[in-house]
Amino acid sequence: MPRAASCDYPTLAELLKSVSDLSRNESRGDDDAPVTLDISGGGVNPPPSVPFVLAFTNLTYRVKVRRKVALPGFLRRRYAQEPRTLSPQHTKTILDEVTGEARDGEIMAVMGASGSGKSTLIDALANRMAKGSLKGNATLNGEAIESRLMKVISAYVMQDDLLFPMLTVEETLMFAAEFRLPRALSKSKKKLRVQALIDQLGLRNAAKTVIGDEGHRGVSGGERRRVSIGTDIIHDPILLFLDEPTSGLDSTSAFMVVKVLQRIARSGSVVIMSIHQPSYRILGLLDQMIFLSRGKTVYSGPPSNLPVFFSDFGHPIPDTDNRTEFALDLIRQLEGSPGGIKSMAEFNKSWQSLKKGNLSNTLCASENNTTTTNLSLKEAISASISRGKLVFGATATSNSSPTAVVPSYANPPWVELAVLSRRSFTNSWRMPELFVVRMAAVMVTGFILATIFWRLDDSPKGIQERLGFFAFAMSTTFYACADALPVFLQERYIFMRETAYNTYRRSSYLLAHALTSLPALLLLSLAFAVATFWAVGLDGSFLFYFLIIFASFWVGSSFVAFLSGVVPYVMLGYIIVAAIIAYFLLFSGFFINRDRIPAYWIWFHYISLVKYPYEAVLQNEFENGAKCFVRGVQIFDGTPLAAVPEAMKVNLLASMSGTLGVDINSSSCVMTGVDILRQQGVTDLSKWNCLWVTVGWGFFFRFLFYLAILIGSKNKRR
Repeated sequence: MPRAASCDYPTLAELLKSVSDLSRNESRGDDDAPVTLDISGGGVNPPPSVPFVLAFTNLTYRVKVRRKVALPGFLRRRYAQEPRTLSPQHTKTILDEVTGEARDGEIMAVMGASGSGKSTLIDALANRMAKGSLKGNATLNGEAIESRLMKVISAYVMQDDLLFPMLTVEETLMFAAEFRLPRALSKSKKKLRVQALIDQLGLRNAAKTVIGDEGHRGVSGGERRRVSIGTDIIHDPILLFLDEPTSGLDSTSAFMVVKVLQRIARSGSVVIMSIHQPSYRILGLLDQMIFLSRGKTVYSGPPSNLPVFFSDFGHPIPDTDNRTEFALDLIRQLEGSPGGIKSMAEFNKSWQSLKKGNLSNTLCASENNTTTTNLSLKEAISASISRGKLVFGATATSNSSPTAVVPSYANPPWVELAVLSRRSFTNSWRMPELFVVRMAAVMVTGFILATIFWRLDDSPKGIQERLGFFAFAMSTTFYACADALPVFLQERYIFMRETAYNTYRRSSYLLAHALTSLPALLLLSLAFAVATFWAVGLDGSFLFYFLIIFASFWVGSSFVAFLSGVVPYVMLGYIIVAAIIAYFLLFSGFFINRDRIPAYWIWFHYISLVKYPYEAVLQNEFENGAKCFVRGVQIFDGTPLAAVPEAMKVNLLASMSGTLGVDINSSSCVMTGVDILRQQGVTDLSKWNCLWVTVGWGFFFRFLFYLAILIGSKNKRR
């Protein structure tokens, strides 16, 4: 029987102990040689397995569906008298009173045609449903599972392989170990655990190979799937849920994946997975099956009972047919007949009640129930921790609740921050083309600006050219940050998978995301400042010029990060970024002074992210009141009098002097830098205050980014 067989398999912690013993007792010349583990249990005598029973009763899930509105008659080119009206909302049943139970040491497979409710049932058992949307009960050892506890003792493997492409298999599992295993566990023991897991997953030959993606060759599809499973079982969870782990794999790879799941189940875990159509070999690895059709349970039991069930139902399975293929084909036929599925579901209920009197099932159920009732959920989890499961678990007190048995997170925030930063740097370092493209774009822009605005003079034309240069340069820093938009969009689902089950805190990811972006922004800012400051002939402090450009890159990066947390698509994000930055530039004060902006648009001027760095560089350039930019006859530049002879301009100045009572000659200073600032309406804030406001905007958008990922990463059905 499956429960008896489960006692013959050690936990992953016991496998590690075997590896440690082998390492101490055997001297080897090659430290990297693979370690062969005896997973049959022959060399290890584990204590009796702690029983866990995940029972679910009458799980029902319905969604509201609005019928499509039929077009009016004239739009359908028909001459109907009246258009059709909108039908009221109706509900569609996805799960209809599904009942069953899964035990540790066994693999339960949820099967059915597409749209039958397989993934929905897995999500319901894994607590991935919004509160109140799911009806029915799900208990572990007879006790309801709180959401926080479920995140700690379970793992969920998504159908898609969400991994960093430029990390090797060993690095991927090692980072998972550093996230899920406690800081108290030494680095050597974490590496030992990873090596044991690599052997358990059959990934020894691919351990040093990168995961890969469309542009980089990496591991095979089956190996990638096993790595995905490995990242979620590194802490040896009690409950393991998988959504179609064999999807897209060939027969051999699919069999190896399920074989790994069987080893995990035999180590004392409850394994529940959805699977579309298993092969004959995979069928032999399954312990329990649930067939769903339109949300109803049409069969529940071990694969060995399939022939008897369908024979009693009046549709015996031919000896030459695959049992699951025959069952799925028959279910599809019944779905096309009126009342076919309902009759099969009713027959399953009556057949299951009759089979409860079967002697072997009664003995097995009696043995398991007796053991289960002797241990509460808290005691069962504590006993599992003592056997090596849930490696980051803590010892519970005698009167503590089940949620107090294990901590919510394995490591403190600073450890998570360090590991997240190191993983991000490692992945980015192996894809230098992303940073090289951004640097090239900034350098080309800086070169073009430097050559166009080469060595600007201090004439009235030079003033206007400086204003144009500053406006374009500051907006360029924001547009250059748009290249970072796909970064979080590519990591979004990895982030959601990892945070859904408390791999790390969302706040740790926010800080790591900000810190890892700073070195690149620093280099981009320095390159742009060096390329333009002396070539354009700017005045003022180079250090402040560099700092305000760095602050502009910082706020631009934060703004783009916030948008990436809100907008789900790259192209849509680019359109929004381009439009909003154009609006920011429009209201920055370059095209129209603040005093000339209509009152109903003045609020946009103050929230413009370009306004503050633009005003800061203007003050850095023109704050010197002793420097003159317009002298004597230069006052006529830009007017119709600019074309008159020089002597006439001098005479005009003399006439103006007599009229105004002020001596104005060809060398008199008419406009200083302070006058330019006053003319541009730059009088509210000092340049340092503009710098701090710009930096503050960056922190504000980082906070909005945190709220976006906090709200958007719930990852639960409604």
